[in-house]
Amino acid sequence: MFFVVAYDIEDDKRRTKIHKLLKNYGQWMQFSLFECNLTQEEFIKLEYRLEKLIDPERDSIRYYFLCEKCQSKVVRIGGIEVRNEDVFIF
Repeated sequence: MFFVVAYDIEDDKRRTKIHKLLKNYGQWMQFSLFECNLTQEEFIKLEYRLEKLIDPERDSIRYYFLCEKCQSKVVRIGGIEVRNEDVFIF
């Protein structure tokens, strides 16, 4: 499944930990935004690990799931484009 992760983390230390974790699961596209292409099990593991890092009173993480048809409609100008064959190490 392909999705975008956007996060707003108040604390610098927590934000750095979340950024480092997400780098293992997807491609960093912009500040606080990653694109990921994971299996259901990988997503569940990522979600669990992120929930343990955040302060739910102050932080937020959003997942935007894109179907194949929607993925082909993403318009990018500049930056890195994620390919389907990109592999991320967990």
